Amino acid sequence: MGLLDDLRADRRAAGELPRSGADKQQPALLLIPDISGFTRFIEESGSVQAPFLVADLLEILIEANTLNLQVNEIQGDAVLFYRLGPPPPVAELVRQCRRIYLDFQNYLRIVARDTGSELAAALHELALTLKIVVHYGRVSVARIREYTKLMGRDVIVVHRLLKNNITGSEYILLSEGYLATQDLAALRQAFSWTRLLPGATYYEYLGETPYHYASLSPLRLLLNSPEIDDDVPLGRGCALKVRRALRVPAPYAVRLITNFRLRPRWMEGATAVHYDVTKAGRLGTSYKVDVFGGQIDFQAVQQFEDEDGRLEYVEKISHFRLFPNSLLFYGIEAVTLDACLVTIELRYGHIASPSRLVRFGQLRRLHRFLGRSLHNLAELVEKR
Repeated sequence: MGLLDDLRADRRAAGELPRSGADKQQPALLLIPDISGFTRFIEESGSVQAPFLVADLLEILIEANTLNLQVNEIQGDAVLFYRLGPPPPVAELVRQCRRIYLDFQNYLRIVARDTGSELAAALHELALTLKIVVHYGRVSVARIREYTKLMGRDVIVVHRLLKNNITGSEYILLSEGYLATQDLAALRQAFSWTRLLPGATYYEYLGETPYHYASLSPLRLLLNSPEIDDDVPLGRGCALKVRRALRVPAPYAVRLITNFRLRPRWMEGATAVHYDVTKAGRLGTSYKVDVFGGQIDFQAVQQFEDEDGRLEYVEKISHFRLFPNSLLFYGIEAVTLDACLVTIELRYGHIASPSRLVRFGQLRRLHRFLGRSLHNLAELVEKR
């Protein structure tokens, strides 16, 4: 037995290769969201925060997962997702792509609103957007130590399709491998909001490779009014909001809300907070709060004052599995010199449960959590 055979035998013994003779290929959906303008943004933005913003955006892409996709690789400015088994219906696939695009763009808009920051200026000048490539084919799955590696011709195809002849930088590209699995009428209905156009690119060794593509730009009309879940009454969108008057000046309320150390004193169910004290008060700082026996990860994203004097502080919630890509908005408006109106609004991409009953119940619980937290905050300021 040669060295290669010995290595393969050792890998099979460790469960990293199938024990049958040849490596078996499996049908799989391959999906790559790729950030357009990434390299130029990193090189020309001049902001030390640029790499951290891109890391946040990659996390946004991962959390926007509605199809139970697995992450195979994070490749600088792109994520390779896969799902073994039969292909999803085109309506579900398009819904997934829309969710990825809208969550990505909405997060960029939040960062870009802070007109006084260097990062916001760079975003206005060096636009970032998204293209999504979808392919369906067959892959070999190998375990190499603790990593899962996808191999085969179709893995090469999906990567090559990122470089194509399409004009523009925000679109969905569907390979012929995926299109062949879908009904023509279903395709037309799923893309009724845009145009599905034919295209092809020649690749060395692969030859002329046909595909269809559709612009994502029409979705920009939805950025200020998120797509609505079935269980949320029309007009509310993907958001929960509570509001209360506090008998303290607005700047003082901001200091209380942005003070990480005080979170356990007013956030409902919170018992402890963990953060790097040397970074407290900086935008981009992350911290963890122990809540109801679990833990929630927060990150300070933005703080600014608008033209009407309204103060706003925004936090991103990470790894909140039931409400992916959640953002917590604190709005503080001065009513008098010694009183202000505080609004806490949670905005989320979608609710990660197929059960309508679970979604409804979780929305009620979360709304109650926000209301009690704001009530506790009011009690805290009255004790000052």
